[in-house]
Amino acid sequence: MPRESSALPAAVLFDMDGTLVDSEAYWMRAEHEIVVAHGAMWTHEDALGAVGQALLTTGGMLHDAGVPLEPAEIVTWLVARVNEQLREAVPWRAGVLELLEDLRAADVPCAIVTMSYRSQAQVVADGAPAGTFTHLVTGDEVTHGKPHPEPYLVAAGLFGVRAEDCVAIEDSGPGITSALASGARTLGVPAEVPVPPRPGLSRAASLKQVDLDLLGRIASGEVVDLLGAGDLAG
Repeated sequence: MPRESSALPAAVLFDMDGTLVDSEAYWMRAEHEIVVAHGAMWTHEDALGAVGQALLTTGGMLHDAGVPLEPAEIVTWLVARVNEQLREAVPWRAGVLELLEDLRAADVPCAIVTMSYRSQAQVVADGAPAGTFTHLVTGDEVTHGKPHPEPYLVAAGLFGVRAEDCVAIEDSGPGITSALASGARTLGVPAEVPVPPRPGLSRAASLKQVDLDLLGRIASGEVVDLLGAGDLAG
């Protein structure tokens, strides 16, 4: 049975890169730097293909592209390089801080659910007002990364609620697949890659369009699509 339309989600589960923060450019810069340093080949299309993937998957892709390091070593280097950039500036996406403030005022708990590692998620969480994020679920602390549903199931479990009673906000295909598979009500907001329509997927062009009323509607089971054809690529 759908929840009442006025009900807010039990929790809001935010992807990080591309959803909370416009950090995909940081990852792409780091990938480019390690490729150039080792004389490997890595196209913009390769970089787009890595968006939303588990970091060891990206490390394997870079290894296969010619970086002569083990995937785990590549990931360690990428994480350190992106952390350096994040410490210089946390690039919040438009509308994020306002939405987080509204959720805090309404006592709706929030989590970060990301394939980035805890060291990075902590940098981002520390850049938000204290207490904004109750939990962090990170790529180095789950057995199966996105697109597997485990990360979102873990996040809901940390709050002691069903994934179906949460709203997940994502920007990438693997992340959306993970969230939908967990049963979470899912909102796709494009960043670097398009967010095509899917059954059960709500969409918005920007988090500036997202408020507590919209999240309540999505939590109730309504599928809301605010993404016009011209906005498909973000």
